[in-house]
Amino acid sequence: MNDSHVILVGAGPGDPDLLTIKALKAIQSADAILYDALISEEILAMIPDNCKRFNVGKRCGAHKMSQAEINEFLYKMSLRHQCVVRLKGGDPFIFGRGGEELEYLQERNVETTVVPGITAAAGCAASCNIPLTHRGYGNSLLLHSGHSSAGEFDPTHTDKSKQTQVFYMGMNQAESISRYLIEQGHQPDTEVAVICQGTRKNQASQLGTLATLPAMAEEMKHLTPGLIILGSVVGLATHQQQKLLLEQERLSA
Repeated sequence: MNDSHVILVGAGPGDPDLLTIKALKAIQSADAILYDALISEEILAMIPDNCKRFNVGKRCGAHKMSQAEINEFLYKMSLRHQCVVRLKGGDPFIFGRGGEELEYLQERNVETTVVPGITAAAGCAASCNIPLTHRGYGNSLLLHSGHSSAGEFDPTHTDKSKQTQVFYMGMNQAESISRYLIEQGHQPDTEVAVICQGTRKNQASQLGTLATLPAMAEEMKHLTPGLIILGSVVGLATHQQQKLLLEQERLSA
């Protein structure tokens, strides 16, 4: 297994004061950084002088590198450096193609962690005092990409069976959530993650399916607050979990 470490870091919407402390620590510890075009000059100024930096940014109609080239370059950098940071605008996992990069690195057994960032929707809305959710006006939120991997808007992506859905404060309602979604056409084996005390030292999580969601939530209800994530993207966590189990078996053999 490769001993290097890649960190996918969310730099937020641009304001350097919205950069997380964890993101700053990652930037300051990096041997090499691959950054996007949307990273502000103020944040780039935080990169240590002895750290190698590479602009791999993509803007509409002006791509320095394709995503496939970035994936390959990121892997090659992981072979040359101990700690590589992939610095991305907003949050790596919200339309930042962080999932694609994570999957590419996982397939090549590169240790990869993720530092979340404030996504543009949250940052820009807050800057204008616009609440994305409000009990009196709207209690659901769908973040949708305006273009597909082919560059065009793809209306088929509105298919609810392909959506990632996140349920806040849904632990006590897990049974009704599961039943409703299955009635609406979701397959019972749709992958689900339940995460409690997320990002904290006592974080606990379970991976399962829509059919097993009620039992998972019941077992973890004492650990609230909890978050329920539904969709095929949960499979990436399953892949990582399987890899860790295999490594533990190898070490104990």
